[in-house]
Amino acid sequence: MDNHSYNFPSDCTPLTNCKSARKPAGSTVVNMGNTGKNAPRDYLVWSLCNTLYVNFCCLGFMALVYSIKARDQKTQGNLQLAQECSDKAKWYNILAAGWNLLIPLLAIVLLVLLLIHLGTSEGSFDFFGEDGFQNFMKLFSW
Repeated sequence: MDNHSYNFPSDCTPLTNCKSARKPAGSTVVNMGNTGKNAPRDYLVWSLCNTLYVNFCCLGFMALVYSIKARDQKTQGNLQLAQECSDKAKWYNILAAGWNLLIPLLAIVLLVLLLIHLGTSEGSFDFFGEDGFQNFMKLFSW
């Protein structure tokens, strides 16, 4: 049927339907789900930082996996599983950050203790003295 040959009633238009059938404007209610309960955090940025820096024993990678899983569950509306994944991501991030700080600190402490020991032991060289570096290098020469 061609639009030009169709006859509309006097109170109707093609796009808006009949004027007499229109209802007065009302309100629209949008259900947003659980608004009282906060959505769990996913710790994604923290997980990325732990993954890219040192990543000892893949703890940062595990945190990243659980962060992405928490974000996926949050967008699907499963807040209980999102909270569980968020908690796991947080603890993996805490462990990864602890290892990331502990390993360099242990290396610095061991280096300082080695220098103190080499400087105070009898029969050794004076590492902090005038010829300390040359004496140190003599230890490695054949």
